[in-house]
Amino acid sequence: MRRSIDDHPFNSTDYPPGFEEADLTPISWAVAISDDYDDAMPRALLTVEKVGSAGRGLVAHLGPDIARRLRRSLHDALAEMGEGPGH
Repeated sequence: MRRSIDDHPFNSTDYPPGFEEADLTPISWAVAISDDYDDAMPRALLTVEKVGSAGRGLVAHLGPDIARRLRRSLHDALAEMGEGPGH
């Protein structure tokens, strides 16, 4: 089983002004789930790709504990930025 959850194509408004000069790589990301493994355990897939390099990105295969750790880390980063929990 594979199922796409969400994706975000690159948008230049996501980056600070002058990002090209700051040498920031424009990226897109996608999240999916899959259980296509020998152990049949479902994992969250996080794909990060450089714009213009479709199919050559990095894919993290995250078990539940690591996916929760990533979620907590993003929550903490938002809190440090003064942002509420949102949705």
